[in-house]
Amino acid sequence: MSNGSGVLFVVATPIGNLGDISSRAIDVLRSVDLIAAEDTRHTGVLLRHLGITTRMLALHDHNERQQLSRLIAHLQSGASLAMVADAGTPLISDPGYSLVRECHLQGIRVSPVPGASALTAALSVAGLATDRALYVGFIARTGAARRAELTELRNELATLVFYESSHRIVELLADLVSIFGRDRPAVLARELTKLHETIIYSVLGDLQAQVSSDSNQRKGEFVLLVAGAPRLRTEISADATRILSILCDEFPIKQAVRLAAQITGEKKNRLYPLALERKGLGSSCDRGS
Repeated sequence: MSNGSGVLFVVATPIGNLGDISSRAIDVLRSVDLIAAEDTRHTGVLLRHLGITTRMLALHDHNERQQLSRLIAHLQSGASLAMVADAGTPLISDPGYSLVRECHLQGIRVSPVPGASALTAALSVAGLATDRALYVGFIARTGAARRAELTELRNELATLVFYESSHRIVELLADLVSIFGRDRPAVLARELTKLHETIIYSVLGDLQAQVSSDSNQRKGEFVLLVAGAPRLRTEISADATRILSILCDEFPIKQAVRLAAQITGEKKNRLYPLALERKGLGSSCDRGS
């Protein structure tokens, strides 16, 4: 807390299973003076389930700018505020960042109350690399814009995480197959923590076929994870370099490269420049055949 101001708590709520809410989140929602909710009707269901009667105020994309000064004044008066999204951790593809940013600028304390998140839940069960992940969120809705964004992401090495609705999941998968190729590993996580939760590990082409043919797999909310692009080999191994060096001292350059490629499995077009470099350094290798 700073300058006598209240605290803005950013509170995670369940993404499906109501049992996933933390005891700390319940305590905060019960004790704050006001809850800023993306949809008060949706959050009202959760609060009634928990027996919480704290007053709510709507905070969403269409009124965030108008509500900003009122909420800052509320906090500066010493009152506390909890921000919640419809589900999961707020500000992950949800409104509210303007309020958080203004709190930082005004010296008002912002405190996270962590919990459920579709992003981290999906990554934890995907079976894809998580040492580097790029959260894409909701990609462009229209076909041309979506394909342009995907083209920019095609060579990204990190695991990609998309959010998508049931209305566009088939189109997103089709564009991914077209741009990334059908054999890129991917995971479709649907309705996480809910009754009809499904998690499918496959490749993009098979996921597209399965979702297209099964109407049940086109219902609900989706997190789609796509493996990063395969790393290109940028260096020739020490063994291949040593073998090429030996052969280059005994044979003409083309023959040395051909033999080295057969022995090491390295591509001839990658070995040839190295052989030419050796020649430039005074090797007995030449361009003979």
